[in-house]
Amino acid sequence: MKKFPIIFSISTFMLVGVGCSKIEGIDDDLSFLNSSKTAKPNSIFDISNDNSGNVKITPTAEGASSFVVNFGEGTGAGASAVVSPGNSVTHAYPEGSYTVTIVAKSLSGEETTNTYPLQVTYRAPENIEITTSSTVHVLKVKAAALYAKSYMVYFGDAANETGTPLAAGAELSHEYANAGTYTVKVVALSGGAATAENTTEVTIYDAFGLPITFESSAINYFFGTFGDGQQFQKVANPSASGLNTSAMVGKFTRGNQGWSGTYSPLDNPIDMSAGKKIKVLAYNPSPSLVGKKLNVELENGSSISNGIAVLKTAFTTSGAWEELVFDFGAISGIPASEKFGQLVLRFNDATDGAGDVIYVDNFRLTN
Repeated sequence: MKKFPIIFSISTFMLVGVGCSKIEGIDDDLSFLNSSKTAKPNSIFDISNDNSGNVKITPTAEGASSFVVNFGEGTGAGASAVVSPGNSVTHAYPEGSYTVTIVAKSLSGEETTNTYPLQVTYRAPENIEITTSSTVHVLKVKAAALYAKSYMVYFGDAANETGTPLAAGAELSHEYANAGTYTVKVVALSGGAATAENTTEVTIYDAFGLPITFESSAINYFFGTFGDGQQFQKVANPSASGLNTSAMVGKFTRGNQGWSGTYSPLDNPIDMSAGKKIKVLAYNPSPSLVGKKLNVELENGSSISNGIAVLKTAFTTSGAWEELVFDFGAISGIPASEKFGQLVLRFNDATDGAGDVIYVDNFRLTN
């Protein structure tokens, strides 16, 4: 009776040994791969809001080993993409409606196909900025706006005008037939149906150069100033009599420094081949300024440096218009065909002291 338990224990040990000949859960049966399927397919669209048209597509499905995403837009190699589980693909769409097809594949090769509607809508451009610059009748236009792909520009000088395309970051030039004030309109294009627009007024002037009379509203008589207190204004003639009965003249108010004065870039350069003398009508209202000198200086020459074409002529009277003559032919260093792009005026440059006033008019080039 005592041997029985021992025999039983040995049998049990042998049975256990036989049962452990294979690791539990691992065998040669791979049939489950043939029966694996995808379930609950889904698609996530992340649509950009910057008018790039970029849509990030993240497909998901249980049991899928890969996806084929057909974008529903375009043809050829870029019309679809293979995506691994957990990854995404981005495609740039024009504005419009699309059907995206996603094919989910299992490890066994079984496919599940689903389609998803996609609507891509571009937003209207915002914060349109128009930048303009002009030289005589030629206007240059730039534009910038948030969410704009390109622009159309309307220059405002023609009835039923057709807009002119302007690429983002580019500049457009337009020549007006006449001086005047025009409304320039810029339409910002989103790349889709949405647009936005802005306008700005521009004033186009005729060319500025000699003769300078201050009478034309179509010319910008620009006299920039330098020096503390220096001023220049277009004003009514303070004494419309004698040599000068014109309505408008230039008022020169001297700055504090002796070197103070005005500068005038010219659209039409002063051409020495057309004449060597510049004559100016000048008016001095104060007897204390008789004998003080007006400088006429020509700068931005075509071949010589500044500081050579400088002449000074004194006032001989007060209370009446007189003609001051500046003969640049007397300066040997000026070539006969020289051209100057800037006119500079100074008055009584020998001393400092602000406030002296003189008037000038009818600058002209003669022989």
